[in-house]
Amino acid sequence: MTQKSVATPDAKSSRVSSGCSGLDAALDGGYPRGHFYLLEGDPGAGKTTLGLQFMIEGAKNGERVLFVTLSESREELIDVAHSHGFSTDGIEIFELLPGEEDLKPEGQYTVFHPSEVELNDRMQILLKEVERVNPDRLVIDSLSELRLLARDPLRYRRLPSDPMVSASVNR
Repeated sequence: MTQKSVATPDAKSSRVSSGCSGLDAALDGGYPRGHFYLLEGDPGAGKTTLGLQFMIEGAKNGERVLFVTLSESREELIDVAHSHGFSTDGIEIFELLPGEEDLKPEGQYTVFHPSEVELNDRMQILLKEVERVNPDRLVIDSLSELRLLARDPLRYRRLPSDPMVSASVNR
């Protein structure tokens, strides 16, 4: 006895393409619309590449797309895209790296841990950019940078419920 797929036309239309045809086939048409997805893997596994493909597909469909890079510069990200033959046209790229001043010894905190200052600052900047662009598709690469700033796994997990972050999200 063969089993039929229960996907209906409505179910298919509520999916968005990942930009990778093989993955879309495995997902029965792409990612379910309106959800968050976490890609996890070792460096070099292809997370950034898949994120770029997702952005390219959205831009191709006329969607507002925002790629937030926390670990590579804008130029490095564009170089990665070009090395795969991808164009970044139509993709808003927002670089949120530590500034030169943050890396100098005099820019280091002595009383407060970075998680108490930098994490909230970075989240506020990130949320303002998301609010400005109001993207249909968003990639944040890589969340491990925020996890390192949080220092404490519990603080990282509670980050969206942090009063400072919630105030910006709920506006």
